[in-house]
Amino acid sequence: MRNMKKVLSLTLASAMVLSLAACGGKTAAPETTAAPDAATTAADETTAAETKEASGTFDIAVCLASEPQSIDPALNSAVDGGIMINHFFEGLAKRVDDGNGNAILAPGQAESWEKKPNDDGTVTYTFKMRDGIKWSDGKPVTAGDFVYSWQRLAKPETTADYTYMIDMVKGYAEIAAGEADASTLAVTAIDDKTLEVVLTYDCPYFEEVLAFPATYPVREDMAEGNDQWTYDVNTYIGNGPYKMSEWSHNAYIMGVKNEEYYDYDKLGPDSIKFTLLDDANAILAAYKSGEIDFIEEVPTDEIPNYLASGELTIVDYIGTYYACFNTEDEIFKDPLVRKAFTLAIDRNYIVDSVTQTGQVPATGFVPSGTADAEGASGDDFRTVGGEYYSVKPEDYEKNCEEARALLAEAGYPNGEGFPTVEYLYNTNDQHKAVGEALQNMWQEVLGVTVTLNNQDWNVFLENRKQGNYQISRNGWIADYNDPITFLDMWYTDGGNNDAQYSRAEYDAAIDAAKATSVPAERMKAMHEAEDILMKEDNVLCPLYFYTQKYMLNDRVDGMYYTPLGFFYFGNCTEK
Repeated sequence: MRNMKKVLSLTLASAMVLSLAACGGKTAAPETTAAPDAATTAADETTAAETKEASGTFDIAVCLASEPQSIDPALNSAVDGGIMINHFFEGLAKRVDDGNGNAILAPGQAESWEKKPNDDGTVTYTFKMRDGIKWSDGKPVTAGDFVYSWQRLAKPETTADYTYMIDMVKGYAEIAAGEADASTLAVTAIDDKTLEVVLTYDCPYFEEVLAFPATYPVREDMAEGNDQWTYDVNTYIGNGPYKMSEWSHNAYIMGVKNEEYYDYDKLGPDSIKFTLLDDANAILAAYKSGEIDFIEEVPTDEIPNYLASGELTIVDYIGTYYACFNTEDEIFKDPLVRKAFTLAIDRNYIVDSVTQTGQVPATGFVPSGTADAEGASGDDFRTVGGEYYSVKPEDYEKNCEEARALLAEAGYPNGEGFPTVEYLYNTNDQHKAVGEALQNMWQEVLGVTVTLNNQDWNVFLENRKQGNYQISRNGWIADYNDPITFLDMWYTDGGNNDAQYSRAEYDAAIDAAKATSVPAERMKAMHEAEDILMKEDNVLCPLYFYTQKYMLNDRVDGMYYTPLGFFYFGNCTEK
């Protein structure tokens, strides 16, 4: 695997799909066990490392986040949950290692497929299923399992955030509008080994969607009528390389090799333990002790030391970290207030002094590295779209002057009469540091008081989704390398529309982008949509374009990754 020790260019026009953002489960988890104490004694640390060596098996432990809100493929919309789901389930397509640690698209449960344009402008895909594919309990996986799962994803009562992921499938629009039954979705099992899908147009990223968790199959006899199915190892039946053997809530999720998986012989670790923690100091301590082999979080004040030592690896990540305004809030429904808060931020200070791992100050919502009309041969979407405000250090004071003028125009000169508002974030050392920087900037520049409120990950996700906030930390990673993955989420009543935003002109621009497969026409519509979102309505406050940091135990080899967020551990070997 390629071991990159320095920041790579964010221009990855050839990057492949990936997910994720905010979870969508609707039911509470069963009673959970307590997480282990964050403090670990030296004796415990020694024991953890020695136990791994003495076990005689190759077992790895990784830490992605704390308790996930959902690991239902249809309901999850967070990167951490997506990584777990990628190990427990598999779609028609999957991600494999290109030999250099990069994840690329390959056939998954479907061994092959054919694409046929039709005279009426629709497109028909015909998938041939692999021989010998099975669920983890030994039952065959059939084309009908995909029919059920895609219909389940499409129907409104599932309340899947990512239901729109298959909006290119014929019949989806009518189902989503409540005008047709899910059975009318143009996904048909010709027989157990043959699946047919008809698209309303030639969608350029459809094959990427095949490797996205929301489209993975689930078992009807396990999921239907059972909103607790993901919590029980007896009902959480998957078709991926690993199967869940235990979930100790708020502590860990254990995955073991799935002996029914068709590529079982190529699997590496005997077990993958997804450790559930959110305290950066506890995570780092567990990594240093050998209890955890892979981590993404490092205490902010430790970042320079681990960068200098080469232990902290930085790779590309096509995504945007931003503050999200609740457009239905009494204060932040005013675009003038939203723009004032956006211009008051010194993004260079945040990336240079707070995050410190090569992030790039954001000048729009769609990040650098996202393809435009000419693909890899031309400028990316951000370059073509330009900047919505200057991030040049010499222009910051000018931005601040405009911010104060806008707030005064909104009725709050020098912040007078502006009520105390709250910034919500999930418990995390770096999110806290960013929140404190924003709090100080808004106070110093605008004369307003902003309080900070942190919540556990799954609680935070649900409150943000339901609009129970005024300003919230947010982040979005591309689901595939196309600008629409950043823009269609703000469609009226969209499952990931945390801003509660709605505007007919914006929806029309998204509809236009999805009505054609001509690159220039698609991109023109999407630039118009981003202009409405950012220039006219100031819905979002982008802070920076992501990079991804991680630390991996030297004993582990063969991990691979896509710059859209997913890490894959199933083929790792022990050095």
